[in-house]
Amino acid sequence: MTDNKGTRLLLLIDELAEAAERVGFEVRREKILREIGYRARGGACRLREQELLILDRDQASADQIEVMAEALRGRDLEQIYLSPAARRVLQTGPE
Repeated sequence: MTDNKGTRLLLLIDELAEAAERVGFEVRREKILREIGYRARGGACRLREQELLILDRDQASADQIEVMAEALRGRDLEQIYLSPAARRVLQTGPE
């Protein structure tokens, strides 16, 4: 991955995390422990009254973007500014 593409992915992660917070998610970047035969990848969940979006901080950038996109796809984002790249990801998947 080139530095330019890596930087773009990191900026996209930050943009989607900010959008997630604006629609009510608490975004957490955690180290998700793995065991043999168990694959955890993070995602959206509800804990009592709080909606959480948990990202595996050791996961590849493209995978983190897809986790956030899955959580945001059903949300009303019309009042939130998102870059054209972020809108494309929400419509189609990671770049």
